[in-house]
Amino acid sequence: MLATVVVAGALLAAGCQSTPQRRIAQNEAAFAAMSPEAQAAIREGRVEIGFTPEQVEMARGRPARVVRRTTAQGEGQSWIYEGRGSRLGLGLGVGGGSGGVGGGVGVSTGGRAPTVSFVVHFTGGVVSSVEDYGR
Repeated sequence: MLATVVVAGALLAAGCQSTPQRRIAQNEAAFAAMSPEAQAAIREGRVEIGFTPEQVEMARGRPARVVRRTTAQGEGQSWIYEGRGSRLGLGLGVGGGSGGVGGGVGVSTGGRAPTVSFVVHFTGGVVSSVEDYGR
């Protein structure tokens, strides 16, 4: 039973995250039309200056929030990506008494509040700067 719980927890954790490979598979034609340099960056989950919103979404997925901004260079957007930390807890309880058997399973991601992990700034429809707080 413990092996089943561990496998289920691992699948739950893996299923929560989309990968660049999955996003590429969903947009194969657009990906094939990109330069080899852009394709390599997207496969690695990197965002480069000059990327379009479509390329950023393939590399990093959808942002948690989008903020519109006005600068001296014009209108733009900032895509904000959030993380919750990397803790994953699994709990297993088995007990019995008075002729009965009981059990329970719990899964938690740690319950930490989201924090900004990555910000992409767009100006004129392309990436003008990137802030990576995970490095």
